Amino acid sequence: MIRIILFLLTNLAVMLIFSLILNLTGIQSNNIYSLLIMSSLFGFSGSILSLILSKWIALRSVNGKIITHPRNEMENWLIDTIREQSIKKGIIMPQIAIYHAPDINAFATGARRNSALIAISTGLLENMTRHEAEAVIAHEISHISNGDMITMTLVQGVVNTFVIFISRVLSQIISSTISSNRNENNVEERNPFLYFLISTFLELIFGVLASIITMWFSRHREFYADASSAKLVGREKMISALNRLKTSHEPQESDSMIAFCIHGKSNSFLKLFASHPTLEKRIQALYKKEYM
Repeated sequence: MIRIILFLLTNLAVMLIFSLILNLTGIQSNNIYSLLIMSSLFGFSGSILSLILSKWIALRSVNGKIITHPRNEMENWLIDTIREQSIKKGIIMPQIAIYHAPDINAFATGARRNSALIAISTGLLENMTRHEAEAVIAHEISHISNGDMITMTLVQGVVNTFVIFISRVLSQIISSTISSNRNENNVEERNPFLYFLISTFLELIFGVLASIITMWFSRHREFYADASSAKLVGREKMISALNRLKTSHEPQESDSMIAFCIHGKSNSFLKLFASHPTLEKRIQALYKKEYM
């Protein structure tokens, strides 16, 4: 959940900064093909930069500490477990970080399969059994080996491209309609400040709405990561881990954004913005051996 939210927020921030630079420098295009190329360039730049910065941002957001030398038996077990699973999945062992938080949580991020990071909360280590923690770790290892962050970057790049493209086309139309001034050569002039306001507003709105696509992809990949974890450590361990997560979050689910994102529970439009399917659906998919 954390990696998805940080990725989307970073991507949105980069997009808005690029938009601001384009408007302040007066870089615009009236040619539809040039506009599409420019949109692609800046759209993919935003998602790629978000991916490159993902480890750095994630560590600082949760104040995680990378384990360089294990200090206790728990950290020894953690390193041995992740090393063993990495070998089975054919990837280089990711960096391991622990961060202090009461929530049972873990996430994986990184620009490449062989240069990734797994961050684990102290809440997970303290409240889950070794078998359950092993399954959660296998779930994150599966995200890495499946290349989910890379794929998400490509999906987000395509989404960004259309967000920029459509926003600027509509901005040109709206700003020209509102202030259609012509100079002495009878050439239509556009109010640059109005264009800036409209394009920035539309990119922000469309960017948020476009995250529905990214979140759909995130929910879809969770099922595959669960199934991959089940193959790696056993289906019962993964089901047990999900049940533990379900029990731990249900008491504060009504007022917890983290619970909302993990459970994906909602009866409203907000359900489309959940990064994870409901735990019930994930457990049901494992029982039915779907995605396996």
